[in-house]
Amino acid sequence: MQTIWLGGAEWLAVLRIGLGLWWLESWRHKDRKAWCARGTGIAWAADVAAKHRWRTVRRGFDVVVKPYPKTMAYVVVYAELALGLGLVLGFLTPVALACGALLNLLYLVLMIHDWAEQGQNGMMALISLVGLFAMCGQVWSVDAALGLFR
Repeated sequence: MQTIWLGGAEWLAVLRIGLGLWWLESWRHKDRKAWCARGTGIAWAADVAAKHRWRTVRRGFDVVVKPYPKTMAYVVVYAELALGLGLVLGFLTPVALACGALLNLLYLVLMIHDWAEQGQNGMMALISLVGLFAMCGQVWSVDAALGLFR
């Protein structure tokens, strides 16, 4: 592979770190008090799910999320933080990439009718999959320093 300035593994690390910064920005701009104390994020998602045209999405939300709104708010908010930190630091990189792709796909399916969100979720899921299969934690990562996932 020919590249300019950095090698292929380093460019993949740049992509991984950029994705991690994207997750951290997603976490940073959330009003965590509104999400966790007042439940605004889950209430919004419940409204979206209730109007969803796919019955599976409505039923899945009602079974998994709706009974535990406070817990799920914390899960969403702090999953985004964990993904961001994991990717920026390159710690448990394959786990962070797989979980990030899954979370983006869940967001994508829930908000299938919101075209403004689809580009972001689609691109983040794609970057996660490319990073996962290209093993983007090989350099500039805690994983590489610890000899993990070789």
